[in-house]
Amino acid sequence: MITTELVFVRHGQAQCNADGLVGGPRTCTGLTNLGYAQAEQAARRLATEHLKKPFDVIYTGPRIRLVQTGEIIAQTLQIPVHHDDRLDGPVHGDADGQPWDAVKTAADGGPHAHPDTPWANGSDTWNGFLERAGRNLSQLIEENHGKRVVFAAHGETVITAHTLLLGIPIGSPSGFTHNHASITRWQHHRNRLGQTRWMLDRHNDTEHLSLLTPEPTP
Repeated sequence: MITTELVFVRHGQAQCNADGLVGGPRTCTGLTNLGYAQAEQAARRLATEHLKKPFDVIYTGPRIRLVQTGEIIAQTLQIPVHHDDRLDGPVHGDADGQPWDAVKTAADGGPHAHPDTPWANGSDTWNGFLERAGRNLSQLIEENHGKRVVFAAHGETVITAHTLLLGIPIGSPSGFTHNHASITRWQHHRNRLGQTRWMLDRHNDTEHLSLLTPEPTP
């Protein structure tokens, strides 16, 4: 029996993504036209499920691309959306608004390359972000036990969920792909003996985007 279900929808393409910029709070201006279309397709796909087994709530973080994605899904499903700072992405410090290529060159790699070192003045470290985001996500999961929950999320939140629920050590060099508007699903199962475990049902599912113009490869 599935007792709790977590569905992570990565936000649609944002303008900062299309421009190759670090999309912190100062720089995120929201979704592109393609990003809106991606979020709408994800919402329609979830709506089909919602008719059979309703979702209870949608959570979204504070950055505009998440808010817009979450509101599109909430309007389609006609369920409440909660804005929660615990779903915010990494702190980028002085890198906010800078080209990712320049930031990675200056830091000798992206956030994952040196996980205990900030990638810019005032930024998180990658491991520090994972530890904080893991604590926050644990709280949200506990608060929503027994529900079907949708998260309009950053890709980093998807990685956090996998790190937390798979028990991956902080600092592991492994990673996960996460396309814009992709769907990732975790289910908490309880068997007839009362034994429980989290199971990954799907990751980075983009079937609903097949009719849209693909994003250019970076």
